[in-house]
Amino acid sequence: MNDVIEQVGGSRIQHGKNNDRIYLMKLAPEEAPTLVPRLDLLANNKGYTKIFAKVPARARQAFAHAGYREEARVPGFFAGREDGFFVAKYFCPKRRKERRPETVLQVIAAARAKAGQSGGRPLSEGFYLRRLGAPHTPAMAELYRTVFASYPFPIHDPGYLRETLEDNILYWGVFDGEQLVAISSAETYPADLNAEMTDFATLPSYRGAGLAQALLAEMEGELARRNYRTAYTIARAYSFGMNITFAKHGYAFSGTLTHNTDISGELESMNVWHKQLQ
Repeated sequence: MNDVIEQVGGSRIQHGKNNDRIYLMKLAPEEAPTLVPRLDLLANNKGYTKIFAKVPARARQAFAHAGYREEARVPGFFAGREDGFFVAKYFCPKRRKERRPETVLQVIAAARAKAGQSGGRPLSEGFYLRRLGAPHTPAMAELYRTVFASYPFPIHDPGYLRETLEDNILYWGVFDGEQLVAISSAETYPADLNAEMTDFATLPSYRGAGLAQALLAEMEGELARRNYRTAYTIARAYSFGMNITFAKHGYAFSGTLTHNTDISGELESMNVWHKQLQ
């Protein structure tokens, strides 16, 4: 069973045992005083070990008073006018303590060492990049199944991918002839003028060809044309590749979310990177 996404008043949460957490994906700021105790109650009833929330500056104190700590901060996250805070509350000391601190520091240092070095590498002959739509969802799901044994959202399901296409997620893919070999998405929040650059996956035999960089550049261009202000990503903190890709494209490090997300069968820490598009 995948974790479920639910609407709570004007706010949206994801929760379940896959990630063993509650994720406050979207907060209606006026609901913070009543939502905070409801999240605590849900976590205690379900036995979850973490609550992770994205909140605007104006709601930050309501969470701080309830024991949340800041793990990342993105300037101008909300429509370029208000900072965004990624805050967390832990219900298990083991989950709170980073198990691979040296690896996290090494990945961040390696990424920062390559900051701004993207060369705009062109795709090789025979490759092309395009927006993806509903007819592509079976191939998209198959690629995700190949790359990820588990994932925080049910991207292995073509039906789920079709639903997200109708909602707020834009997908791009790189093709080698007729074969889809790399994919990415932008989870857009039009009211906040920000987008999460996410769901990057490349078939193992095509890695090292700069496909993620090509996808990221294309995504940024489209979002800038739509007047989005901020792009950000939540990248695997133990993996050098994607952290370096974002640093090369001018993204700044914002913080680390400790043991936050189930990917390929275990809870991994995640690094937040951000970039101003306007």
